[in-house]
Amino acid sequence: MNNIHKTAIIEDGAILGDNITIGAFTIIGKDVKIGDGTIIDSHTLIDGKTTIGKNNHIFSHASIGTIPQDLKFNGEDVELIIGDNNKIREYTLFNPGTIGGGSVTRIGSNNLFMGYVHVAHDCIIGDNCIFANGATLAGHVECDDFVVVGGLTPIHQFCKIGTQVMIGGASAVAQDIPPFCLAEGNKAVLRGLNLTGLRRRFDNREDIDAIKHAYKELFESGKPLQDVARELFENDNNKYVKELASFVLNTKRGIPFNRK
Repeated sequence: MNNIHKTAIIEDGAILGDNITIGAFTIIGKDVKIGDGTIIDSHTLIDGKTTIGKNNHIFSHASIGTIPQDLKFNGEDVELIIGDNNKIREYTLFNPGTIGGGSVTRIGSNNLFMGYVHVAHDCIIGDNCIFANGATLAGHVECDDFVVVGGLTPIHQFCKIGTQVMIGGASAVAQDIPPFCLAEGNKAVLRGLNLTGLRRRFDNREDIDAIKHAYKELFESGKPLQDVARELFENDNNKYVKELASFVLNTKRGIPFNRK
């Protein structure tokens, strides 16, 4: 049984699962789909072609699925897809995709979006990520799994953030950040490996040692970056080293590290 406050507005056409809670003065648009067990607090707007999975908690005054902040947008059929078990805190703003970016903004599961986080059009976010207060993702940003972004950090459009990356607060990210790395600064540069995150995630010390060796070869040896990445990808059998090397080989915006 759903628990919907009498002042909430649910437009005809909206599809609601079971055991959903919707707070006072919340508005749910006609093209919205909400999965079982999701809680939506008061004064929230969910609009557009938005699909929300199971057991999410969307806190008050969030704005989810409103049209992209893109002057080229002209009412095209675009959507926002959100997975399961996310916590989306107060005053967050999530926009759907645009035709030029694939038409979809996609958010995975088990993420925490703290207050005032903005996820712009055509972003792709994986699972188990944390975005601290005021983190801002411009259009077309991609974040893999287990990413942590510090508060008040903007990420430039079309940047890609690899898995297990941690970005310090009040940084300004303008280039791609490879998997397993720490980045910080304005503008953000690599500061080393996210060793704390790696130790929490990986039981095999050999994997961590392999990543450490690859990082040193790539970013501290002074050798040509693409050459080192290609050699690691072709000759190192560790899957995490291959992931790191592949990311470097395929970067579009470059890697922000201090060249020796």
